[in-house]
Amino acid sequence: QVQLVESGGGLVQAGGSLRLSCAASGRTLSAYDVYWFRQAPGKEREFVALITRSKGLTNYSNSVKGRFTISRDNAENTVYLQMNSLKLEDTAVYYCRAGREYWGQGTQVTVSS
Repeated sequence: QVQLVESGGGLVQAGGSLRLSCAASGRTLSAYDVYWFRQAPGKEREFVALITRSKGLTNYSNSVKGRFTISRDNAENTVYLQMNSLKLEDTAVYYCRAGREYWGQGTQVTVSS
């Protein structure tokens, strides 16, 4: 079992930055591929970013590529999502997922004009 807790969300102006954290307990997060997803009101949950368990390879959706960076700190058992140049359309609840089955509760990100 892995318990995931996201944090770092909030209200930010367009063009600003936030860093989200996904902290794990129960098992080491380094054993899993870790994903960030997001869900905007009235929309389906969508993939944002991935960091693999081996080699730390990363992948991003086209909508965030070049603006968001996913990273992991194995010593802290945490995965981060650095979000820069935020846009109004980045407003959503952001979730992390470890492997295919473990989800956090989400953190709200709101980008204002």
